[in-house]
Amino acid sequence: MGDGEMECFGPAAIYLRKPEKERIEAQNTPFDAKTAYFVTDADEMYLKGTLVSREGGKATVKTHSGKTVTVKEDDIHPMNPPKFDKIEDMAMMTHLNEPAVLYNLKERYAAWMIYTYSGLFCVTVNPYKWLPVYDAVVVAGYRGKKRIEAPPHIFSISDNAYQFMLTDRENQSVLITGESGAGKTVNTKRVIQYFATVGAMSGSKKAEPVAGKMQGSLEDQIIAANPLLEAYGNAKTVRNDNSSRFGKFIRIHFGTTGKLASADIETYLLEKSRVTFQLSAERSYHIFYQLMTGHKPELLEALLITTNPYDYPMISQGEITVKSINDVEEFIATDTAIDILGFSADEKISIYKLTGAVMHHGNMKFKQKQREEQAEPDGTEVADKIAYLMGLNSADMLKALCYPRVKVGNEMVTKGQTVPQVNNAVSALCKSVYEKMFLWMVVRINEMLDTKQPRQFFIGVLDIAGFEIFDFNSLEQLCINFTNEKLQQFFNHHMFVLEQEEYKKEGIEWEFIDFGMDLAACIELIEKPMGIFSILEEECMFPKATDTSFKNKLHDQHLGKCAAFQKPKPAKGKAEAHFSLVHYAGTVDYNIVGWLDKNKDPLNDSVVQLYQKSSLKVLAFLYAAHASAEGGGGKKGGKKKGGSFQTVSALFRENLGKLMTNLRSTHPHFVRCLIPNESKTPGKLDR
Repeated sequence: MGDGEMECFGPAAIYLRKPEKERIEAQNTPFDAKTAYFVTDADEMYLKGTLVSREGGKATVKTHSGKTVTVKEDDIHPMNPPKFDKIEDMAMMTHLNEPAVLYNLKERYAAWMIYTYSGLFCVTVNPYKWLPVYDAVVVAGYRGKKRIEAPPHIFSISDNAYQFMLTDRENQSVLITGESGAGKTVNTKRVIQYFATVGAMSGSKKAEPVAGKMQGSLEDQIIAANPLLEAYGNAKTVRNDNSSRFGKFIRIHFGTTGKLASADIETYLLEKSRVTFQLSAERSYHIFYQLMTGHKPELLEALLITTNPYDYPMISQGEITVKSINDVEEFIATDTAIDILGFSADEKISIYKLTGAVMHHGNMKFKQKQREEQAEPDGTEVADKIAYLMGLNSADMLKALCYPRVKVGNEMVTKGQTVPQVNNAVSALCKSVYEKMFLWMVVRINEMLDTKQPRQFFIGVLDIAGFEIFDFNSLEQLCINFTNEKLQQFFNHHMFVLEQEEYKKEGIEWEFIDFGMDLAACIELIEKPMGIFSILEEECMFPKATDTSFKNKLHDQHLGKCAAFQKPKPAKGKAEAHFSLVHYAGTVDYNIVGWLDKNKDPLNDSVVQLYQKSSLKVLAFLYAAHASAEGGGGKKGGKKKGGSFQTVSALFRENLGKLMTNLRSTHPHFVRCLIPNESKTPGKLDR
């Protein structure tokens, strides 16, 4: 593609591909294939150099910076000829080795070319700044082009998926993977922008406004859903200022001719624990800090809150501001999104009231009654605020917390609670309210996005929490890392099946190796019968089970019998851990304290029954189907089989199973996001 053809991309062209003159000059650089080598280096990882001699398993290289080094023969790697400099598809290189890939990504990145192919993969390096490569001109430039006909771009991946969908009449998926902070969410937005723009171009006429439905194009609606989902589902983590703490699979549906029909969003595993706990360098969900900006003073009054997050210890355990985020601007976006998405004024104030009530929960205080192990309220002021916001009676709520009624045999008895038990109940309830409200908002968004137009195919975009290793890893981390493990296996399997077909076509005889099996050990350890999840679920059935009995069962079953299950190596200053798992992306130490409780996720039924009768319609609706432990209780056919409840891990496994089935029925496209440096510095690439 010469400079002439690049003109269709307008001013963005320079960020997509270097001018031809520059490329020809680069290709004529003198080069001697016999002596051009990379050599390993302690500080820089690899340096470019010229081979001086090799003998007796050693090699001597003079680096371009002028120093001469002698290393083991394994530590030098052949360099590619200059015609491969900044190559767009690294699979084309003569020598595909680690330094060649690193230098190629680094040199492209330095020239602001953030997208590069590696075979079936599109690799993108987070630029940490806005690049002008996403406007309508660029969208039009990628429209209908084959992958090899245009420079690498997320739009090219998107357009190919769209073309495949129409020609092969098959659903597609775009899997956006990478660690936390690598730019998955931003690239997800770009993919949606592309389909919405292209799908709208496909000869659609303006839709007639329908009463009760939100106005604006489907693209506007899908894009409007984002600020609301991000306010309630994204937070600052150690690695990333705007980290999605839930997974989402966004399906965009098209009619037979490729015209945009509608969309829906499936979400996975919101990290509830963040509502009541944050690490020192982190922040809770953005919405709390947005409300406290005081940008809408009438809301401060309505929610009985101040503008000082430190008045609410539950949401100020870490940081309260984020450098890269303007909470006022984001709040305006969230508030507007709620309106665009068609929530009524009544629902909107209810959403805010429940969010405010969650904040107040961390301020409730209980003290021990003299001479007995019984909790009683230490002042009722906070409870009165919560009750007012949630449409409850304050005295009833406190009584239900301190003296819940439980079923023993066939009768209902009042059961005393200690202070820690009450505090745990308060924390469990506010996490539950937050999560149910989040899931209800997703359902409502999906109702809004459903146009009832005929749908033939979909393209799904998957954006899930990245693989992470914290100092302290709990059950949530295990679920996130397990999801990534499954996706990696899916990718490996897909790649090798495709390569196998290529080889068959070319008549090459070869032994098929399924690299997906490398991951099987860890995956089976987690999900197979007698694996980690099944032992956890079994322990949840035993009334006398403890963290220790759970730990012992895990060790008895797996230690020494499964290579992926190891004893953590203790080190000074390292958080306590109970077992280590060897994941594909690294070995992670897990701490199992409180897993049985997290997994059972019990709620105080007496309080839930108050919620069901709340004068706040939204709250009563959120808990209408909640079955109580007395059996029955919920209107919808009582409880699951034989009085057993569904644990967090069982529900998670069920959702993940559905997702994998969904993905296997599509033609997948892969985008891999990379973090260039830990300091979020534009243009800097740490090796």
